[in-house]
Amino acid sequence: MASFSTCDSKTIFFFFGLTAACLSLCSVGSVAELQRFQHPPKADGSLSFLVVGDWGRRGLYNQSQVALQMGLIGEKADIDFVISTGDNFYEDGLTGVDDPAFNESFSNIYTAPSLNKQWYNVLGNHDYRGDAEAQLSPVLRKIDSRWLCLRSFIVNAEIVDFFFVDTTPFVDDYFTNPKNHTYDWRGVTPREDYLSNLLKDVDSALKDSSAKWKIVVGHHTIKSAGHHGVTQELVTQLLPILKGNNIDFYVNGHDHCLEHISDTHSEINFFTSGGGSKAWRGDIKQWSPEELKLYYDGQGFMSIQMTKASADIAFYDVFGNVLHKWSLSKYLRSATDRTFSYA
Repeated sequence: MASFSTCDSKTIFFFFGLTAACLSLCSVGSVAELQRFQHPPKADGSLSFLVVGDWGRRGLYNQSQVALQMGLIGEKADIDFVISTGDNFYEDGLTGVDDPAFNESFSNIYTAPSLNKQWYNVLGNHDYRGDAEAQLSPVLRKIDSRWLCLRSFIVNAEIVDFFFVDTTPFVDDYFTNPKNHTYDWRGVTPREDYLSNLLKDVDSALKDSSAKWKIVVGHHTIKSAGHHGVTQELVTQLLPILKGNNIDFYVNGHDHCLEHISDTHSEINFFTSGGGSKAWRGDIKQWSPEELKLYYDGQGFMSIQMTKASADIAFYDVFGNVLHKWSLSKYLRSATDRTFSYA
């Protein structure tokens, strides 16, 4: 279990600033605004982090093995934090802040010293099937100080701004055809107002950003050759905003695979990191070879190392093997990639 005494100085700085940030936001009044958090880069200006999604299964379906490799890669890369792309607790989120699944699927699984850093989390559709507000509660941050989960928020890291977007309320099926699932829509309804305000907030925040890099994180796919495929509601409503503001990367989970897709109509690269536990073997749709740089139907995660001038992305499988490497120069806008195969 993490505590202030075991976290690094950056995490301590973050949490001392959390109260002040929340107090300042309380004065905003009726004006909607995404909460902002500061996470300074290293002294040399670089930033390194891991991305994992669709993981919370009490260590089963190779979750523990993925966590082990994350710890090893995290140590080598000297990571600053971890991003979770949602579906944090299967099958139906948490039952409340006292649900033992929080420790059994998070605190007791990601125990490597290198993972004792800040975790920035978004909600997935499975999280909304439980007590969604439990994951947003500061009570969980008292249980494990690494945990931070909000519906939508911004992390300013000087060279890069991260925009975390709550994508589940965009999907029509969860409202019109929920099947035997019950979703916790507290804080979301009326849905039309919620989505309208969220889109305006994201657009405004992206326009105001002066960071060299802009990364948007959500649970649901925009471009994917996996089981769920394209999320049409995001293509229609969110993607035009992302293109209009020239973001660099959209990072998601939802499809239980590892994936890199470029966009022939923009400079956005789409990364799926949804291999934190249960994966779907052989579940792939047709996609343009020109755009599909990687599709891996197994467990794993991704790492991103950034400077003001460049970004280096790597995908790893459950054994720590490198599946795919890709680099982008910010100034030259040139990219190089290598994909690896293992027998």
